[in-house]
Parts: sequence; C-alpha cells; structure tokens
Amino acid sequence: MLIGVLITFLVVILVLYLINLLPLDGRAKQIARVVVIIIGIISLLKYLAVF
Repeated sequence: MLIGVLITFLVVILVLYLINLLPLDGRAKQIARVVVIIIGIISLLKYLAVF
C-alpha cells in the first residue's frame, strides 16, 4: 500500500513538472494543474481505502 501511495505521489509530481514545461498560457496551466491534483487526490484516497 505504501509503495502505491509513493508511486502515485511521484507520478503527480512528474506530471506537474511536465505541465510547467508545456508552452501554454497561465490559465491553461492552472486548469491542468488543478485537474492533475484532483486526480492524484482521488487515487490516493483509493489507496487509503476511502472509496
């Protein structure tokens, strides 16, 4: 379980870093960051057996 949480956390950090590298305007980057963070939180809650 702990390894799954760590992998999910690392994937979210990596995707957020890659979003920063994309040539998008600020509003699109902000929306993409929020979507990635929400998906990351939902998958962490699945690992913690909340859902």
